[in-house]
Amino acid sequence: MKGFKFAGVHAGIKENGSDLGMILCEKPATAAALFTRNRVVAAPVILGKQTIKKAKCQAVLVNSGNANCFTGTQGLADARATTQMVARTFDIPRDFVMVSSTGVIGAPLPMDKFKTGIPLVKEHINTGTLEDFAQAILTTDTCRKIVSMKGCIDTPQGAKEFSMTGVAKGSGMIRPDMATMLAYVLTDADIGVGDLNSALTRANEKSFNRITVDGDTSTNDTLLCLASGESGVCIRDEASLKVFRDLLEKVCCRLGKMIVKDGEGATKVVQITVKGAKTGQDAFKACEAIAHSNLVKTAIYGEDPNWGRITAAAGRSGAFVDPDRMDLYFEKVPLVIKGCWQGPDAEKKAAGIMKASEINILLDLNLGDETDSFLFCDFSENYVKINADYRS
Repeated sequence: MKGFKFAGVHAGIKENGSDLGMILCEKPATAAALFTRNRVVAAPVILGKQTIKKAKCQAVLVNSGNANCFTGTQGLADARATTQMVARTFDIPRDFVMVSSTGVIGAPLPMDKFKTGIPLVKEHINTGTLEDFAQAILTTDTCRKIVSMKGCIDTPQGAKEFSMTGVAKGSGMIRPDMATMLAYVLTDADIGVGDLNSALTRANEKSFNRITVDGDTSTNDTLLCLASGESGVCIRDEASLKVFRDLLEKVCCRLGKMIVKDGEGATKVVQITVKGAKTGQDAFKACEAIAHSNLVKTAIYGEDPNWGRITAAAGRSGAFVDPDRMDLYFEKVPLVIKGCWQGPDAEKKAAGIMKASEINILLDLNLGDETDSFLFCDFSENYVKINADYRS
């Protein structure tokens, strides 16, 4: 990726594994970001909301193992001190440094680990890889989450190509409310901050705001997009903006699916689509209620096509529904048509479909033309074990 360097090191914030990562831009990049809507907000998010107003960023430092949340004025002071360490070590303006944290809530940052860790990051910044950074930001994740794609726009000089890469972490505390994760999307395209902001907001709505693992919104959510402009490809007119927006949405959607697939204890990924809703809000509400339902999620894990749980979740969602007009399909198998169960043979076929690792469910309300969809995962015993032992 033109214009970016990476590093990931073990600073000792966590007992084992790398826990301090950096994205370094060779020159200040155009920046846009979205943050958690949780009212309990981590110190790096408070600071990030201030920093992003300048719409420029040159360095992103991310630590795992400690969220720096519910740490009061000291936590905010520590976040600021960390940005100052990065600025001094890399000789860049402090206002161009973003920090993110993820991990346990309520514990103060171990600042001594940053004092020794940031110089270590500098030692590795010219030899480190994107994979090193992606590894350093993980918590309960079981794998790195990286998506790289290319876009092409037509110019008077011919077709020109630009690159886009997304990196994310997220496995638990995932629900669609800005989304719950840390995600960084990098591009070498040249795009103005206004267009970058609008493209990121749109992509987020279609991707991270349509995923859930457990219905919990984190305190540290950050989605940051940096554009270095190093490819020389300028995104200015409507045609090039459409190419950029579509590519950004694809990258974010793929990252979102990776997060759901790696959900804590997850064994299956499910896409629930609600069509035929009266309004877009009705489609969203019904999808969201079904995707969040613990009863639905445990039935998915048990490979039980318990369609009553799905229709009941839609019924309590606040969306306008008519149970006598509902159609429900598992893949192409109809379980309910116009509110009527299609019998044990249909249920047996649906149960067979549920043995797959990825499942598509369609609920047709037959009331209008609006459609929406969510990605979610099942609930297994391992989810309980992971979260019961999280601080042990």
